[in-house]
Order: sequence, then structure tokens, then C-alpha cells
Amino acid sequence: MAAEEAAEAGLSAERLQEAEEEAAENGASSAGEKHLSIQRQLADLEKLADLNEAEKKPCPLCPEEKFKACYGHKLHRHLQNLHWKISVEFEGYRMCICHLPCRVAKPNFVADQAFSKMGAHYHCIICSATITRRTDMIGHINRHVNKGETESRFITAPAPKSSCEVLKEADTDVQVLPNYFTPQKTDSYFNPKMKLNRQLIFCALAVLAEERKPIECLDAFGATGIMGLQWAKHLRSSVRVTINDCNENSVTMIQENCHLNKMKVKVSAKEEDYYEALGDGEENTDTIEVTKMDANVIMHLRSFDFIHLDPFGTSVNYLDSAFRNVRNLGIVSLTSTDISSLYAKAQHVTLRHYGCNIVRTEYYKELAARTVIAAVARSAARCNKGIEVLLAVALEHFVLVVVRVLRGPSPADDSAKKIRYLIHCQWCEERIFQKEGNMVEENPYQQLPCDCHSSMPGRTAVVLGPLWSGALFNTGFLRRMLFEAVQYGLDDVQPLLKTVVCEAECTTSKNFSTHSPSDENKQEECGVYIKTPDMLAESDVVPGKRKNNEVMRNATKRQKTDNSAEHPAFYYNIHRHSIKGMNMPKLNKFLNYLSEAGYRVSRTHFDPMGVRTNAPLAQFKTVLMKHSTPTYAGGQTEGPLQLTEDVQVGDQLQAAADSKAKDDELLEEKKSGDTAAIFAEDCPTHCAAN
Repeated sequence: MAAEEAAEAGLSAERLQEAEEEAAENGASSAGEKHLSIQRQLADLEKLADLNEAEKKPCPLCPEEKFKACYGHKLHRHLQNLHWKISVEFEGYRMCICHLPCRVAKPNFVADQAFSKMGAHYHCIICSATITRRTDMIGHINRHVNKGETESRFITAPAPKSSCEVLKEADTDVQVLPNYFTPQKTDSYFNPKMKLNRQLIFCALAVLAEERKPIECLDAFGATGIMGLQWAKHLRSSVRVTINDCNENSVTMIQENCHLNKMKVKVSAKEEDYYEALGDGEENTDTIEVTKMDANVIMHLRSFDFIHLDPFGTSVNYLDSAFRNVRNLGIVSLTSTDISSLYAKAQHVTLRHYGCNIVRTEYYKELAARTVIAAVARSAARCNKGIEVLLAVALEHFVLVVVRVLRGPSPADDSAKKIRYLIHCQWCEERIFQKEGNMVEENPYQQLPCDCHSSMPGRTAVVLGPLWSGALFNTGFLRRMLFEAVQYGLDDVQPLLKTVVCEAECTTSKNFSTHSPSDENKQEECGVYIKTPDMLAESDVVPGKRKNNEVMRNATKRQKTDNSAEHPAFYYNIHRHSIKGMNMPKLNKFLNYLSEAGYRVSRTHFDPMGVRTNAPLAQFKTVLMKHSTPTYAGGQTEGPLQLTEDVQVGDQLQAAADSKAKDDELLEEKKSGDTAAIFAEDCPTHCAAN
């Protein structure tokens, strides 16, 4: 086809043969020689053109109809300005722009326009692609680099066998590609910033491993396999680790990382299972099962005690499969990285994925966590399972939710009842969950503690949700996680766990108590009181079997007891509610002031300047105003008015109007008094007679 096009264009026999060879090279997946537009130096391109001042020579990269043959000095300027200056450089080679009919021309009725349809293009040095624009060519080369395809098929110099880097985290070695931080869809992703997330999940698994042994755990999206390797390397015989990924390159890398850590591998395909031993396995005889399946498929086929979901973006597509076969009292943890939708930056995506209406608020991170938990509770209820939230963490890059699965329709109903709507005031940021029941509320604004609706015109509140209205933390489970973090030397996660424990109890670190007098079946380990494994009711349960009636009743009683001491929902940002012109107190001092006022108070990991308390917003502002000092000596002394200026602007305007009316009355009395005095001076006899 290329030969016919070249003949129609009037090429010479020699150029026709070159066009055929180039077209064949363009269609082949692995050519033996590089294209003539790919050169190292400009002198190589001039040598190809055979410059000669005494004889006219054609351009080797342009057809004769586009650039006619000319003398050497003119051809030199043409090659330098048109081809060499706008080339794309890669590994010492220059991919110059080519005007030859290498690309298949679109059919056209006018034969003279054939070359205009072909246009200029670049030949990729790595693959057989031809790219039209220079910016597209640079992006095409960058994609090759991100995939690790940096070795050109035209370069004869030997390249290293592997360009992988070896990273170490928690005494686990893992090799990653050079592009591990910014991969493409076909690569294995490794994010060093998610180290805190991996440590939290490890602590949760370690707590479950103390309850019953051995447990079957699944890392549904293995990528490099770093998380599953840490599980198997530290917990050893307590867990049976399965690492799954649907990408063949990721599965290969997981096997290599297992070999790097001297562990045996059991590789499972979709229908067939086969064993492949990697490494000598002298130091660790545990076996890791590596599967290449879709995450939904493996969770439908097998049952697990612990499942972790960490896909790209939202994890709602895998929740139904996760709760289908998870065992009773098992744990499901999921990491959601679609923070643009969860943090109310893309509200339409939140509505599409989670079926939830949200807006940007001061407590948007906790709102994101409750949005995810609501989706988890609905998926579990569809499988006749309830959930008990053990941990909910929302940081800059991710939202992590860890829940325990309770089998049965009764726990499912209890979990479904905790999914409620939230009424949020857009003026003062006050919020409250709607009352239970399906009766239509005549005036929903009456449920809010604030009076913004009566003092402000228009609609002042919005309805958000549906959201999870229950607790976000389980204090006993968090304390055991903290103990496991201390035991395994995970120093990075310990400050966060201590903050979350205080937040779960709604107490400050100063009043932090490690035990209560009623906790009889607990023992002290590393300063933290935890239940011993033999004291746990769950330890007597065989994995995959239903609990007996007595254990179920005990779990229900324990759940009701925990619910009575739940931490307050949401938090207030002290900067958001600060008074203009006043210096607010330090955060720790302010927490003590609220505690002295008789309210439960703690800091929150969601916001470094957030305060979690059961105090109403009005009392929160009252305490904040009471302990704030004026910024300057001549500051305003109307503290109570400034306290409520955001909420009671109408009352301030009314007070100003009353003050103005009073001033007018005094002015009129003064005028009338002056007039009477003047009249008395002018008519003293008349006044005396009267």
C-alpha cells in the first residue's frame, strides 16, 4: 500500500524502495534497524544526506514534492532548522521530525492532497509507533519510562538485567520499579506515604490473630505485596496470607519479593492451582499464596477471616463480595483514596458512588469517614450481617475504616438503624442527626440547637447524608492495637493510636486512664491494660461457625454497654469559631476550661485544631469568649455581642435601632426644655400668674 502511494506521488525507484522498507518497519513489532530519522548527531544526519556543494541533493526526510533538491549549504540549514531543532531526545538519540509517507494516508479524491493528509510525524525509538505532535511524542516516551521500558530495541549496548529498586519497610524488603511513585495502570504501585496506613492495618490483624489462630487473611490488591509480606513475616504461623492481584506484572513482582524475603510461594490461577517454591526457605518456612484473579471473584469463591481492600479510588464496587463470604466475627478493612469526592470537592461523584449528599464543612474529614461506613453498613446488611466499627481514620491521603462483622439479621437491623440524615446549619456550623422515625417533620429547623432560621432570612440549613450515626471507635480494640504497636516496635503509629484512644474515650491526655476498676479480666502489658486471649469470648469460636446463644447475648450486652459511653459525634474547629478582635486561649488550656465546665472533651486526629465535645455550640462559644483577651487595649468591650454576632445579627440591629430611638427622645426632651426656659424669660409676669 505504501508503494502505491509513493508511486502516485512521483517518487523515484530508489525512494520508492525506501518507503516500502519504512512502511514494513512501521508495521513490525521488532525491527532490526532504527529509522533514518533517529540519529545521534547532526553530522550523522548530514552524512546520510551526502552534502555536496557541487551537486544538488534531496532531503532524506522530506519527499521531493515538499522540498526539492538543493546545494549543500541550503540543505544544511534545512536539516538543522526543520528537523534537528524540533527533535525529541532520548538516551543520546534524537528522533527528528519526518515528512516521508510513512503513515497511511486517509483516502482523498484529490491526489495532490495526499501528502497534506500524511503530515509530519515522529518515529518512536522504543516501539513502532508514529506520533504526529512533538508534545504527544514526549508524553509517549514518558509512558515508556514509567512502565520501565527504557531500553531501546535499536541500542546494541548491553543494558542491566533489572532496574528495580529495593526498599525496606518494617524489616521487609520489597523491590519496586523506578516509577513506583507515579505508575501507570499496568504497573505495581508503592506509595511510601501510606506507611502509616499499613501499620494500622497490621496492628488490627495482630489483634485478631491473638483472638483465634490461625486466621486466613486476604490482601485483595497486592501490587508489590508489601502488606501481605509484613503480615507473614511478623505474625508467621498465626496467619495464612493470600495476596491477590489481577495484573500479571504485579503477580510476578510479588513472587520475586517473596523470594527476596525467603518465603515459599503457592501460586494459584483461576481454575488450576500449582506450587512453585522460590528461595531456600531456611529462615522462614511459612507459605504465601499468590493468586491472579479479580478481587470480586476470589472473595466470592473463598472465605476469609480478615479482608483488606485498597483499590485505586473508591472501594464500593467490592463491598458486596467482601461481606458475602467473610466469616463471623471477622474483620474487613478498606482504604479509600478517592479523597476528592469524600472531602466534598466533587460532590456529584460522592452522590454517584456512595449515594450521599455532602457539602464542605469544618468537620469534612469525619463526614467522609461516616459516608464510607454508611456504604459499608448497607452492603453488610444486604448479606444479613451487621458491623461494629473498630477504627475510622481520615488523614490527608486516605480514609481507613476497620469493621468487625456480626452475622445475623438482628445485628444487620441494628446497623441499618444507625444510618441517618444530618441537619447542618450553614451559618453557625451547628449540626444534629435527624430523629429516628419515618414521620414527616413539620419544621426540621426546630431540631437544631441554634436559632439561625428565626434570625436569618431564607433557608439556613441543609440535609446531608445518609451517614453513619454510631460510634467511630472501639476503645478496647484500640488499646490492644496500641499494645501490638509497642510489641512490634511500630513507633510511627503509636502517637496516632494514643490520640485516637483519647478521642474514643473523649478525654484529654492529661486525664488519660489506661484501665477502669470494673475491668477484672484484663492484665497490664507495656502500660496498657488489655484482655488476654483466653479471656475473650471470641477465642472459643471456631472460624466459620456460628456462635452459640450465650455468646451472642454477651456480645449484645457488651455492645449496649459500649453504646452508652459513645464519644460525641463530630467536632468544632477552634479557629472557625474564634471571635474577631480577640486572642483565643491555647488549645490545651481551652480543653481544660471546657472540662472544668462539666463537659466531655478531647482532641481529634481529624483536625489538629479540632475539639470533640458534647457541649453545644453556644456553650462552646461562651467558654471561648470568656477566656479570650482583646487583641489591643482599645478593643471593644461588648464581648457577649461579639460572641453571638454570627448567629444573632438581627438582635444586634434591633438593639442599635432602640439605642438610636432613645437618643432621639433625649434630644427632643432637651429641645423642649430649652424652649420652655426661653419662654419663661420672655414672659415672667405670665409665668408668675400661672
